[in-house]
Amino acid sequence: MVISKNMAEKFEQLARMIGNTPMLEISLKYKGEERKVYSKIEYYNYSGSIKDRVAYNIMKNAYEVGIIKEGDRIAEATSGNTGISFAAIGAYLGNPVTIFMPDWMTKERVNIMKSFGATIRLVSKEEGGFTGSIELANTMGAKEGVFLPQQFSNPINVAAHYETTGKEILDQLSKFEKTPDAIVAGVGTGGTIMGIKKSIQEFYPNCKAFPLDPSNSPTMASGGKIIGKHRIAGIGDEFIPKIVKLDELDDIIMIDDADAINMSRKLARTLGLGVGISSGANFLGALKAQDILENKDSVVVTVFADDNKKYLSTDLMKEQTIKPGYMAQDVELIGFKTIK
Repeated sequence: MVISKNMAEKFEQLARMIGNTPMLEISLKYKGEERKVYSKIEYYNYSGSIKDRVAYNIMKNAYEVGIIKEGDRIAEATSGNTGISFAAIGAYLGNPVTIFMPDWMTKERVNIMKSFGATIRLVSKEEGGFTGSIELANTMGAKEGVFLPQQFSNPINVAAHYETTGKEILDQLSKFEKTPDAIVAGVGTGGTIMGIKKSIQEFYPNCKAFPLDPSNSPTMASGGKIIGKHRIAGIGDEFIPKIVKLDELDDIIMIDDADAINMSRKLARTLGLGVGISSGANFLGALKAQDILENKDSVVVTVFADDNKKYLSTDLMKEQTIKPGYMAQDVELIGFKTIK
């Protein structure tokens, strides 16, 4: 199906605001040892997170194949960032959005989505939380014929990161005159790590891919069981999504949420990088990956998925008590170099 000239122009304009985010080479000392970590700065995207890549590609494909048109409603289950992305993109394209989201997500997420005109349906633990949100979205799709992006099972999620994030990483690392030894990414839908892995391993098949889980409630390590609570929003969503292929990935890296919070706070206060809690977890995960590889000079790439503005009502605003085994207190941040 051919997209209308007006809609094609809208997608072209959106494309200019999504992707091609900066990469930082962050210099630091960990336990007195000089190291570097490489990270994509994804809050430079349209609505402020890495999920814009996914939402854009799902919507563009849907319009191209004719399964949605202007005015049709979108319904999606989310823990926050994807819902914000669909709310923003839907507003621009003329598609109203209904979001199903666990009721323990931050009020900032809810208010941001509402600011874009989205309708929010909060789902309690008794109603199923994350899995209940997906079921309710699917029910709405079946009864009302709305468009369902289905981010947790949609292969376009993986393809978006294969085509964009992964290829950008390869290009930007080459400008730093580096080649990747490993990638680390927290797993929410799993699209980020699966797509980047596929893209990078076409050129560097020995590059490792480490998925990251909250140690407080390790979704992947537990086989998808709910065994605890954690505060790293956007990952560890109580089940293993269909697009995650653990047999294609390497060791699961686990980070405590308090340690992740302290690391995010340090990135903000030392380097002015106002990042979300998952970014602190990913940064520490990159250091753990270097330890697993037994090479402090390993080139490990990760992503800072979003900024700190969605966490201003959370424990990100409070320094966390340090416990044995925490890493952030042993990190001395020195500076960064930027490649666009």
